[in-house]
Amino acid sequence: MKLSGWIIVTALLLGGCSGDSTESNESESSSEAAATSSGLSEFELEHGVGPVDEVITLESLDPEMVEAGAEVFRTKCSACHKMSERYVGPALGDIFETRSPTFVMNMILNPEGMVKEHPEAKKMLSQFLTPMPNQNLTREQARSIVEYLASENEQ
Repeated sequence: MKLSGWIIVTALLLGGCSGDSTESNESESSSEAAATSSGLSEFELEHGVGPVDEVITLESLDPEMVEAGAEVFRTKCSACHKMSERYVGPALGDIFETRSPTFVMNMILNPEGMVKEHPEAKKMLSQFLTPMPNQNLTREQARSIVEYLASENEQ
């Protein structure tokens, strides 16, 4: 009698845990499947692979960082990137329509790792045929470039 009571209680608890979460489980499963097939986490798929592991937002631009980013962009990036046209690398004028600021920072700071591991970076390499060189920028410099690119996107 005691054993059958425990079996019934256990069955009810297990049944209650599986409840009505079918829809969210399917969504999680497809995200997990995408993450699993590439070997990257969901965060890495959206924001890239690299040292930036938190979401960077661009709510209000810092004018000093925009100015610093413009200078770094001019000296380190403009030989390969233009705002409105494909050059050696992709045009960056509308970069935040397709990439997150975190993704852009990880691409700047870890181009080798991105091309090696991230499916979108691999696609860009196959499209542009020239790997992005690591400019050995600091995290602050990368952030300033993101601020500059965001300011250019606003224009």
